Amino acid sequence: MATLAPSTHNKFIGYILWIFGFTGAHRFYFGKPKTGILWFLTGGLFLVGWIVDLFLIPSMDREADRRFATGQLEYSLAWILLTFLGVLGVHRFYMGKWGTGILYLLTGGFLLIGVVYDFCTLNTQISELNSRRSS
Repeated sequence: MATLAPSTHNKFIGYILWIFGFTGAHRFYFGKPKTGILWFLTGGLFLVGWIVDLFLIPSMDREADRRFATGQLEYSLAWILLTFLGVLGVHRFYMGKWGTGILYLLTGGFLLIGVVYDFCTLNTQISELNSRRSS
């Protein structure tokens, strides 16, 4: 019998983000920044990719669970903080990155460039922090 990877991401959150999927939000959440950007620039690949993703979310969730390390930091909470309070740097404070958190707070998410960067790399950042803290 195959062992299941510990869960890092949440399918329910993925489906909530899928509602706004034409922006690529669910793809960023599951660690697919390249296609997230493509979905953002093309309206969910002209809505066709968005509809197909309704059926792909379970496999994207399983893949994310295999790719990213579990640990003290919760991916879903960090993503919610980034999505709604990213320009204030709240997700960075949550990750213990106080210096850049303050920078984001004072500069509107480092003039939004930092927020875009975090949308593309947040899963990797959390995975690295979780790996370091567990060893």
